[in-house]
Amino acid sequence: MKNLNIYNKIAVVVCLMVISFQGNAQQDVQFTQYMYNMSVINPAYATANEDILNIGGLYRTQWVGVEGAPKTGSFFVHSPVNEKIELGLSFTNDNVGDIVKENNIYADFAYVLPVGLESKLSLGLKAGVTLFEANFNGFVLESGNQSTDTAFNENINKAFPNLGIGAFFFTDKYYLGISAPNMLTTKHLENENGIQSTGVQSIHYFFTGGYVFNINQDIKFKPSFMAKAVNGAPLALDLNANVLFNEKLEAGLGYRLDDAVSAIVNFKIAPQLRIGYAYDYTTTNLGDYNSGSHEIFALFDIDLFGLKGGYDRSPRFF
Repeated sequence: MKNLNIYNKIAVVVCLMVISFQGNAQQDVQFTQYMYNMSVINPAYATANEDILNIGGLYRTQWVGVEGAPKTGSFFVHSPVNEKIELGLSFTNDNVGDIVKENNIYADFAYVLPVGLESKLSLGLKAGVTLFEANFNGFVLESGNQSTDTAFNENINKAFPNLGIGAFFFTDKYYLGISAPNMLTTKHLENENGIQSTGVQSIHYFFTGGYVFNINQDIKFKPSFMAKAVNGAPLALDLNANVLFNEKLEAGLGYRLDDAVSAIVNFKIAPQLRIGYAYDYTTTNLGDYNSGSHEIFALFDIDLFGLKGGYDRSPRFF
């Protein structure tokens, strides 16, 4: 009976996802610490730190307490190869109740142009594949009864090629980025026996920005934002305000419009390693059924040739 109840709860979550597909709602994965995961949403993201290999990973568990709620992991690696070209790889896994899984594997290319004495403009291209899987084996919609909904009769396993573009303008004090990481629309689920079960992956547009204010020698104030737009859904807006102390400890608060409030903290435990954590408190009615969302990340920078011992990255790279 316990397993049946679990399947029922997971079924509700999956059905909600299918409904969101039909409504062209927002489908791209969501991150609170987007400022540390920028290359996943913008292929033009660049550091301009030659000979430094940047490696990062982030894991998010959403709506804790809701059976079958999404869990998302991402990994990226990128590095300049010369003054004008930066290359990268990224991988994202989105898992809903071990029933619906999506893996995105992409390669990034960024071309960096100086546009002033202290500013640069990077133009980026992302190319790769999305692997979509839906496994409905043992799927139960009502206690004790196997599903009779034809939308859940067959498992789905498909691969979709995709392209993304982006632009990233930056100085040592601020950055602005605009991107569309998935330019090709795809259908995840098909119509079957007259049942509407189509899920269209719509194009998502991201606009990001951040600034570093030097309060004094030891304290920096770092506000940032991310706006996400997709056809058929309201604008999603994240606002963050972080404070960096002594280039080591960073803490802040965030607000996602009509969705959640967040607390963020991270610490530079070594010159090459930074780790962080974020907690989201859900402000919608869904908050009555979960205890929030958790997110952890780690950033690791490798000096490939040992030429920049003791280096510090510019604080504009959130």
